[in-house]
Amino acid sequence: MNKFIQNIKNIWKVEELRKRIILTLSLILVYRIGSYIVLPGVNYVALAEANEKGAQNALETLLSLFSGGGFTNASIMALGIMPYISASIIMQLLGMAVPAVQKMQNEGESGRKKINNYTRIGTIIICALQAPSYIALYVASKPGALPEELGTLFYVQSTIVMCAGSMFAVWLGERITDKGIGNGISILITVGILSRLPQAFFAEITYSKDNPIKLVLELVTFMLINGSNPDCSGCA
Repeated sequence: MNKFIQNIKNIWKVEELRKRIILTLSLILVYRIGSYIVLPGVNYVALAEANEKGAQNALETLLSLFSGGGFTNASIMALGIMPYISASIIMQLLGMAVPAVQKMQNEGESGRKKINNYTRIGTIIICALQAPSYIALYVASKPGALPEELGTLFYVQSTIVMCAGSMFAVWLGERITDKGIGNGISILITVGILSRLPQAFFAEITYSKDNPIKLVLELVTFMLINGSNPDCSGCA
């Protein structure tokens, strides 16, 4: 433990690393704040009450996990960086089937920049398709969350805001990758999951209070799975 603390102190003494760490933590803080900024026109009080009364299904829980709670909060970053990940996967699949994309992959740095630009364009298209569906299928299902009179302007406005929120999240991830520490997109996903972990843990305890054996079995299974991971053999 003392060695670990000493290593942290040594890292903090290096000016370049210190700046990168501070920048990374600052951008993560901005991302977390964005996940709590509610879309204009959405009644957050009614939304929160509806979420408390109704149990989330598996898909809602998963999407909320990856967006750091932004999905259930109807925030400007409700879609998170999942559209960007979907666009990246599509580009990778196209690289195996479309010669033009294969050519860009083989062009080195210039090809990578072109692919990144197409990925961003794909992200905007996916956001534009997902945002209205999110409002109509999820937010509208929460009583009182949306204004009584919904018009085209509201959907257009919300779609633009959510697209901007997702692209801003992607920009934060890229800045962390370029000027911070580690892969920015992966860090944002990890932070989103960790932010929901305590709530998920306490919810599991609450649901399993009448059947504690179920909770014990889940914990034992989790430890066995991690303990038997072949990739970690000899890690110590």
